[in-house]
Amino acid sequence: MSLPTRRLWAISDLHLNNPINAEELRKLKPHPGDGLILCGDIGETLKELKLAFEITTARFRYVFWTPGNHELWLSTMDGGLRGQAKYEKCVELARSYGVKTPEDPYMLWLGRGDTCIIAPIFTLYDYSYRPNYVSRERAVGWATEGDRLPCTDEYILDPYPYESRDAWCDALVARFGKKLEAACEAYGMKYPLVIAGHWPLRRDLVDLPDHMDRWHMWCGTTQTEDWHTKYNAKVVVNGHMHWRRTDWRGKTRFEEVSLGYQGQWERLRSEGITINDLLREILPGPKQIPPDGQRSTVWLREVELLSQPGPARQRKKEEDVEPARGHDEQTKKK
Repeated sequence: MSLPTRRLWAISDLHLNNPINAEELRKLKPHPGDGLILCGDIGETLKELKLAFEITTARFRYVFWTPGNHELWLSTMDGGLRGQAKYEKCVELARSYGVKTPEDPYMLWLGRGDTCIIAPIFTLYDYSYRPNYVSRERAVGWATEGDRLPCTDEYILDPYPYESRDAWCDALVARFGKKLEAACEAYGMKYPLVIAGHWPLRRDLVDLPDHMDRWHMWCGTTQTEDWHTKYNAKVVVNGHMHWRRTDWRGKTRFEEVSLGYQGQWERLRSEGITINDLLREILPGPKQIPPDGQRSTVWLREVELLSQPGPARQRKKEEDVEPARGHDEQTKKK
């Protein structure tokens, strides 16, 4: 089945347990004919996911969803569902709204730009994003030395029926690696993939603030390091990091598309930037790949806008009416 649509957008880390974020989602403007990827950490409960699916499916023709760690958290509001059972219930809810999940067949995108295969994945993490001198057995202890806090997953992300999150990650990587390979083979590598998963595929894309300097190991797995080339990815979309950015590795574009916690984007909100400004255009994207030597990290223009006086910022917004968002609203970080 193909998708005769126009643009494909993405956003992640809506964290709808926060009332301000939930209210912001309600401001989402209609995009008839477009598609939207919800790239994980949309909410912590089925009720929050339901809100997200109700709103986004009413505004977009197609919606894709992949889980983050927050969707997998144990919650008394969901009857104590945990691990694989919680994930399966989220998938069931998504399908009831017509939302495409990692468990559904991958689909062709025939909108603006290249024809691509849209490939949501679910990989989790296995603590391998750690220094070579730190063993797996010491990993959590090392990450919490001093006054450092552990990731909340250590308490409420239950991997059941797997023995550990590592084991669950191994099983997921094996399964989705085969699914991506099958998607490539089905079209003889004719069409590139848009791979969308919550966790970064590469360790070198994990950039954390100083107070979280040892959280890398909760951010992905080294097993996916080469997936962007191995599976012919045009774009890789992820969230989790709460750092909106674009990177290039070879000819593949990597997009981190988080909204984040209220406090992390409150300044943007106070400056009049809304969720509509923070949607990331995935396809068609930029017309050309930057030349070698010019593929450094770029950041949404919101960073530049907030460094401008009010009138200058307003002029920039008016000048950028068409196209309104996407890669035309990115700039190098100052």
